[in-house]
Amino acid sequence: MPQSQQDGPLIVDGQLSDNERLKRESNYLRGTIAEDLQDQITGGFGPDNFQLIRFHGMYQQDDRDIRAERAQQKLEPLINVMVRARVPGGVMTPEQWLAVEDWAEKHTLYGSVRLTTRQTFQFHGVFKPDIKDTHQAINAVGIDSIATAGDVNRNVLCSSNPLESQLHAEVHEWSTRISEHLLPRTKAYVEIFLDHELARTTQEPVLGETYLPRKFKTTVSLPPDNEVDVNANDLNFVGIVEDGELVGWNVLVGGGLAMTHGDTSTYPRTADDFGFIPLEDTLAVAEHVVTVQRDWGNRVNRKNAKTKYTLDRVGSDVFKAEVERRAGATFEPSRPYAFTSRGDRFGWVKGQDGTWHLTLFILNGRIRDEEDRPIKTGLRKIAEVHRGHFRLTANQNLVVAAVPAAQKRTIEKIAREHGLIDEATTSQLRNSMACVSFPTCPLAMAESERFLPGFVAQVEQLLVKHGIPDEHIVLRVAGCPNGCSRAMLAEVGLVGKGPGKYNLHLGGDRIGTRVPKLYRENVSPEVILEELDHLIGAWVAGREDGEGFGDFLIRTGVVAKVTVSATDFYA
Repeated sequence: MPQSQQDGPLIVDGQLSDNERLKRESNYLRGTIAEDLQDQITGGFGPDNFQLIRFHGMYQQDDRDIRAERAQQKLEPLINVMVRARVPGGVMTPEQWLAVEDWAEKHTLYGSVRLTTRQTFQFHGVFKPDIKDTHQAINAVGIDSIATAGDVNRNVLCSSNPLESQLHAEVHEWSTRISEHLLPRTKAYVEIFLDHELARTTQEPVLGETYLPRKFKTTVSLPPDNEVDVNANDLNFVGIVEDGELVGWNVLVGGGLAMTHGDTSTYPRTADDFGFIPLEDTLAVAEHVVTVQRDWGNRVNRKNAKTKYTLDRVGSDVFKAEVERRAGATFEPSRPYAFTSRGDRFGWVKGQDGTWHLTLFILNGRIRDEEDRPIKTGLRKIAEVHRGHFRLTANQNLVVAAVPAAQKRTIEKIAREHGLIDEATTSQLRNSMACVSFPTCPLAMAESERFLPGFVAQVEQLLVKHGIPDEHIVLRVAGCPNGCSRAMLAEVGLVGKGPGKYNLHLGGDRIGTRVPKLYRENVSPEVILEELDHLIGAWVAGREDGEGFGDFLIRTGVVAKVTVSATDFYA
């Protein structure tokens, strides 16, 4: 593809995608959203505003379960929006939790809150008349939805390891600082949704007047836990701790999991380690990884617009050198670190500061009351008495954090009474994850959230059959190939291909550093279970000491190891 120069090498030439036009013409993301909100003839937004509301944390959706029925009735689909909050590092106060849960109960179609793999929460089923009120309600308790979707840096993730209480506070502070530094400067959000009149936006010094070529994701992590899945993200700050103090970061750039079925120019990719920087260079490096991607990313083909494709096109060393030039910083050789786990630590853990932290398993992150498990009510009762805070995890779970010893018994009693602590929950279920998919996601090709519990139960039966009921395989299901459940970093990844059909990927590892390879294409759950039955049996019979399922499949040649994403993934 032709290339040209712009403050550095290798900008893709060609006709810009239409998203570039709408961003340029949007008056810094205002568009005509305010006018669209007043149009009560339709529940939806016009074509440009359909895209622009994403920059303000919303996606237009409808209930796909009743789409055909409404069409037969000559009715518009039941259009609503999903609202995704900005919660850097996933830390919320009990007061915020109560306000959020109360709003979901009274003002959303489904009455539930969903915790996401982006370490935040979403409302599903907000109708147009309630959109402004929803933003104002969360803003009243110090939360917004700025830049949680669209072509911007999204909610910044950080480690939630309850053991590292003091260090967690520090990495959380950095996640907040990075989030604030990379936010859009436009005041469109507060003007449109909060009714504030502010000075007109005249520039976007970091993101530029047409913002980024594509979505951008950032994490701050603290080894040995990789619960944020650094290889799923564009920019990652991996904390380096020496003598008990955080001294800086190894910076990993260019991870990403989304792809398009049938398009081999798209692929999942793990991140490249650029090297170590001290703490004082954090914001400059964060800013200029973003600005280099802003200026060099592909604005012609959105399917190749993410940072991972820019690195592969221009070369990782060239990209890194440009970041150094712009930031006025030099990457030192990477300092030693190791990830040894990425799952959450369930149950009680005593932190370094003497307080206690209770990590609760939330199936698929869905906060709602069910007949045998009224977890929404339980969390409300905990929030009413809790003196500490909540931490949302990147694995869709929740930590009741900083509990004084005197409160521990009270909170555990509430949790047990409402099904939030259940010893019957298996290791396999705790290490499985799904995206939302049907009925709300417009991109869904196959079931995911609603499919996962039953499928996991069948996998558990296989583990029992082969004599390992207490072990697990990292299993993730995605309703489409866009990567929300991070299935492309699982030992077993199912990616929706059509109704009741999935691509089966095998061979990721337990700590999230390897992409799994396609093993079977467009197959039913029944076929997948037959394959897993055979392969689990072989794993149990032939594994080495402590060898995970994915590592066994690579060692024995069941699937080839993916090392260079674009080349190995499709080979």
